[in-house]
Amino acid sequence: MFDSAIIGGGPAAMSAALNLKIRKKSFIMLAGNEKVTGLSKAPSIDNYLGISSISGAELLSSFEKHMRGMKIEKKNEMAYNILNMGDYFTINAGNNFYDAKTLIIATGKAKNSLIEGEERYLGMGVGYCATCDGPLYKNKAVAIVSENEEGEEEARFLSEICSKVYYLPLYKTSFEEINGIKVIEAKPISVIGNENRVTSLSTSKGNIDVDAVFFIRNVLPVNQLLEGLELEDGSIKVDRLMTTSIPGVYACGDCAGKPFQISKAVGEGSTAALSAVKYLDSNLEVK
Repeated sequence: MFDSAIIGGGPAAMSAALNLKIRKKSFIMLAGNEKVTGLSKAPSIDNYLGISSISGAELLSSFEKHMRGMKIEKKNEMAYNILNMGDYFTINAGNNFYDAKTLIIATGKAKNSLIEGEERYLGMGVGYCATCDGPLYKNKAVAIVSENEEGEEEARFLSEICSKVYYLPLYKTSFEEINGIKVIEAKPISVIGNENRVTSLSTSKGNIDVDAVFFIRNVLPVNQLLEGLELEDGSIKVDRLMTTSIPGVYACGDCAGKPFQISKAVGEGSTAALSAVKYLDSNLEVK
């Protein structure tokens, strides 16, 4: 049981981790698998106080060095779903499950919007973790729409249990068709189904008849992550202390809304961690 679980690996998440470490709280940091971020691609950053004319990659390297110096470990695992157990939270990270007394959500802002039918058929053929839900579709046809290379491993896994796997990469790749995996260079348009389940995936190159569609996204939709989170304009609604609508849950950085700035993310990460510390300490005093 951790004092806190940090969901994310960017500036807000790292700032939160640093402050939890200083306050001697136990935590796990689930940073996901995204290798190339918006910050790493920024050519020049000039509005971060105390540092002028630095590239995003250089600033990120400085952050990472600070983390290593504080012996803070990032786990390259994606949190797919979080269950509110009352006094604590259980995080499903694929093959692993973790328990934490508080949560700090710092997942960033999803770059792409959901396609038509994706939310409608969630749990009825639409999923975000093939490792978790793939066995439900043994000997059936499935599609994987992936924003990163993680989808390739998921496709290989599904090819061992499904009759057919269609793989739609939304990134540059040399991934080849093997073991019943058919690679389709096409844009997904909508998920189609009947009242109870998915029946096909519409793409820019036609419809594909499938029983399930798995979306491997760099950032999961926040309403998929934890039930009951109140949203505002598509972002997690927070107050000045980064408190969300769920006690013990805090959000910071881009997932908590505009402006999308590094300095804001770092400051909010610190605030979220200190709020989580206060929450933990107050509950300890009550007990």
